[in-house]
Amino acid sequence: MQRKSTRHRAFDPDPDAPEQVCDHPGCNELAGYRAPRGRDALRSYFWFCLEHVREYNSRWDFYRGMTPGQIEAHLRADVSWQRPSWKLGTGTANKAEFNEDDVIDPLDILGATRHSRAERAKDAARQRASAQAAGIPEPLRQPLATLDLTWPVSFEDVKSRYRALARRHHPDANIGDATSEERFKAIGSAYATLKVHFTRQDDFVS
Repeated sequence: MQRKSTRHRAFDPDPDAPEQVCDHPGCNELAGYRAPRGRDALRSYFWFCLEHVREYNSRWDFYRGMTPGQIEAHLRADVSWQRPSWKLGTGTANKAEFNEDDVIDPLDILGATRHSRAERAKDAARQRASAQAAGIPEPLRQPLATLDLTWPVSFEDVKSRYRALARRHHPDANIGDATSEERFKAIGSAYATLKVHFTRQDDFVS
């Protein structure tokens, strides 16, 4: 004995269909299939018989009457489910800036990162204060710190320190060491900045 299937078939009438005849003019068949009335009324329906709902659907064009620009804008809005969105990194004008210290972190998951950032910020502040007290020109503070030199300093001292550090961190002496490679670049950049400064000083004196 075969068990009768209760599964809803694809072309079965809608079980919630109202008891009425087809909305197609002149049709007296029972209406069991719904179709949206229009693009701006997707939850308001016509009720048709199977023949006329197929005919209606074959002519349905959601974008009918829209310009190419309007169609493109609608498609883009569909990507975000027709909800407003903002470019990454922006927000509403009155949106408060994110502050990591305001994050509730009872397990201290962010603790190490948060503390290390705080320490780096304190170290940077101390270095700036020390540089200001020593009278170091602003453009030279970072280059001098990179070469681990104190102010005042002569260009001969700069060249000597640069050569020693460049030899130590040269890529040929540290093959595959990305940290040394970055350090070598920073040393070269710092030396170039200091060289320009001392060259200008010599030109000014002469």
